[in-house]
Amino acid sequence: MDFENMELCQSCMMPLSPGMYGTEEDGSESKDYCKFCYKDGKFTSDITMEEMIDFCVPKTAEATGMSEDEARKMSEELFPKLKRWNK
Repeated sequence: MDFENMELCQSCMMPLSPGMYGTEEDGSESKDYCKFCYKDGKFTSDITMEEMIDFCVPKTAEATGMSEDEARKMSEELFPKLKRWNK
């Protein structure tokens, strides 16, 4: 899967598609985050990048057919580049 050329949630790396976008404070669709990570202009959980990776690795492995080790390696490379974690 070519994650680098997909439109992804800038918090959890979930592919974004219609109906999956979070919402801004004014109710408009977020351009950056999925509905699971972002609602009403705020993140839905107070979580560290490492905790988010731990949460996402099994889901990424299942969705892509990667091993969990491969999913973790990819996540550890890509998550620091996401808007929420790139500080």
